[in-house]
This record gives sequence, C-alpha cells and structure tokens, in this order.
Amino acid sequence: MAALQIPDKNVTLRDPSGIRQFLEVRGILYERWSVERDLSSGASNEQVLAAYNHLLKPLMEKGQYQTADVTSVDEDTTNLEGIREKFIREHTHSEDEVRVFVEGQGYFWFHKEGHEDEVFALLCEKGDLISVPANTKHWFDLGDPPKVRAIRIFTDQAGWVPHYTNSGIDQRYHW
Repeated sequence: MAALQIPDKNVTLRDPSGIRQFLEVRGILYERWSVERDLSSGASNEQVLAAYNHLLKPLMEKGQYQTADVTSVDEDTTNLEGIREKFIREHTHSEDEVRVFVEGQGYFWFHKEGHEDEVFALLCEKGDLISVPANTKHWFDLGDPPKVRAIRIFTDQAGWVPHYTNSGIDQRYHW
C-alpha cells in the first residue's frame, strides 16, 4: 500500500483516497491497479504487458501514449550505481513520466515551488500507477536493497531524457 510523506510538516498519509486527493491537487495522477490473475515474479515482460493490457489500453488512448515497456532494477542489475545516480538527482522531463509498479517498491520525491516550497514523497508499490506531469521537478529513490519492476508508458522515449536542476534539494531529503 502506498504512503505519502511530507517531511517538513512531519505528516504521513496512508489512506489511498487521501493520497489521491493530495496528489490530484498538485496535478499528479495516482491510481491503484490490479490484474485479474497473479503474475509470478518470473513472468516475462510480454506476460506483464498482457496482464495489464485491459488497463493500459484505455490509459494510453486517453493520454495519446504510443508505447509501453517493462523495466526491472535490482541489486544484480549491471551498472546499478550509474542507474541510481541518474534517478536520484532532481530533474524534469519534457513529457509525462508514467509508471505502473508490478513488483518491488520505490520512492518518487517531488519539489513543488509556489507560495510555499513543498517537498513530498510517494512510496510506490505493486499496483500503484503514477503519472508525473511533464516539467515537474522530481527524483526517484530505488530503495535499499533496490527492487523495482515497472511498466513505463511513453509518448516518445526521447522525451524521457532527464533535465537536471542541480538544485541540491534531493540531497536533503530521504525516506
């Protein structure tokens, strides 16, 4: 089950509807998804996409997304430290970052600027869908030990190139 943490206010939300409301006000889509049958941890990427297809297809049509794939990162992943470094620094993308967590967990951190600088984190686990709008400042913590398997949805994979802010704020917050 997801959890949302607002460290500067010492607040943690665990209620899915409260989490969804909090994120919706900030333009971030959060949903809970489940498949009709259990997938084994050894399921192929094709089996994962097929199991979630009944949910992926309408989302992709509505958002005009063109492609979906499955990515996996764990402690045996080649170049793990390079991958971790790529995700853990605050950045933006020129298109939405849409993820459906199939296994494991990870922490999406957000930095929303406005009348108050607000930093919050969402613990995403199996069944969590998150859509981070284009140009939203965020970073992703793989956790320790890292274990994430997720469906990624794209309009154009080139739009998912990170644009780092170099703000350093990502170094001040940890779950």
